Amino acid sequence: MLRDRVLNLSTTEDVEGFLNTYPTSVIFKAGTCHKTMQGFGFLQEKLEPREDLMVGIVRVVEARPASNLIAQKTGIMHQSPQVILFKDGNAVFDVDNWNITPEVLDMGFSRIPAAEGVEVKADSGARSDLKPYLDMMEQYLSGVIGDQHFEYAYTMTFRDDASLRSREEVEVLNSIFGDVDQHMNMHMMMAGKTKDYSVIRERAANAYDKLRTLASA
Repeated sequence: MLRDRVLNLSTTEDVEGFLNTYPTSVIFKAGTCHKTMQGFGFLQEKLEPREDLMVGIVRVVEARPASNLIAQKTGIMHQSPQVILFKDGNAVFDVDNWNITPEVLDMGFSRIPAAEGVEVKADSGARSDLKPYLDMMEQYLSGVIGDQHFEYAYTMTFRDDASLRSREEVEVLNSIFGDVDQHMNMHMMMAGKTKDYSVIRERAANAYDKLRTLASA
C-alpha cells in the first residue's frame, strides 16, 4: 500500500538520507490549506501502482529547513504544495499548487520508467482523519446546528484543511459546496439573500454516508 512507502522528512538529515537511499523517488511538500489535500489526492492516485517509488513528505511549516535544503539542492523555488520527481538523484520534474493535476503528473511520471518494487517501511502515520467532518455533518443533519452555521463552519474547515487525503476523500468532501474558494466568494456576494438549503442538506447526507464508509474501510 502507498502509506507503507511514505516517509515524513522533518530535518535536513532526513532529506539527505532519503535521497541517498532512494535516488529515484518523489518528494511532496505539504502546505497549510486545501490545495495540499487536492494535490496529494491526485498524486496518490498516480503513486498507488508505482511500487518502485518511495515518497518523502515535507510539511513546510514544521520543517522549513528541510524544505529549504530541497530548494538548495535542486534549484527549484519553494512552493507548497509541490511535487518533485527525482531520477538517479536528480530532480527531473516539478509542479506546484493548482497545477498539480492528473494530466500534468502523467507527463512527469513518464520521465521515470517503472522499476522493481522498493522495500516498504512501517506505516508513517499519514492516514487522514475524517472525524471532524463526520461530527459536523452529524450535528447538521440532526438539527443541532443550522444551515448557515454549517455552511460557514464546513467551508472554513475545508479551506484550512491541509491533510494528506485520497482523491476519493477529496471528491466526497468537495461534493457539498464544490470549489470552496469560489463558493466563499459567491457566499459574500449573496449575503443577506435567501438560499435553498434543501440541496445542501441532501448533499451533506450523501457525503456523510460515503465518508462513514471510507472511515471504516
